Amino acid sequence: MSTELLHEKLMNISSLTSKMLRKNFGRGPDSCFAFANGPYLVLYIRRFLSPMESVLLESGNIDKLDMSRTIVMHKILTQLKGMLEMEFEADVKSAYHDWNYNQNTGMITIEFESNVTEAVSKSEENHIYKNLIDEVDRISIIVQKKPETTEAFFITPRVYLVKRKGILVEIEKSLIEKGYEQTLLVTKDELEKSYLHHNGHFEEIFSRPVEDILVDWDLHNDDSIICFVLKN
Repeated sequence: MSTELLHEKLMNISSLTSKMLRKNFGRGPDSCFAFANGPYLVLYIRRFLSPMESVLLESGNIDKLDMSRTIVMHKILTQLKGMLEMEFEADVKSAYHDWNYNQNTGMITIEFESNVTEAVSKSEENHIYKNLIDEVDRISIIVQKKPETTEAFFITPRVYLVKRKGILVEIEKSLIEKGYEQTLLVTKDELEKSYLHHNGHFEEIFSRPVEDILVDWDLHNDDSIICFVLKN
């Protein structure tokens, strides 16, 4: 796929995603940028809170805000998967989303079964990958356990992904079986993000300021995506 065609596809995906969000939430984001490399597509969203969500945020009901948005996002992701599979002629493997309500930003990350673009990597990124994986593993050990596997991926010079597999401890698996999945997600979200933001040494690893750290979990497949967005 040529660079021009990929750019056109990503612009189209950004526009369609914004329209989906607007249709389902009553308002769309101020901006939605799409980035792709290898099997990953990342959408970074800015300034996206509906009037009702703003009220929940101002009253401190972030848990309720998160749960209500998750319900609507499930519908949107189903629609988005179908559109993306047609656009790239590739099956979607997994879909993740997360929101930083304080900064009014968010991400949607799609993992395809195969590469949808030619995978671009840079040799100078190798030392970043190793240090990034080691730091994510260190924090994972503090809050739960060391993942069975941890991989880092370059998306653009401003966007990196880390995928972890095998992260759940036995008590978490038991809570999922008993129907406490949403409660577990809210708890993991608060705890892990706190450590990533306040105890991580990511700015030293990237040698530049980190603008956002967004995290989502697929509890049934026991994996997680962390999205790092760096400042210009």
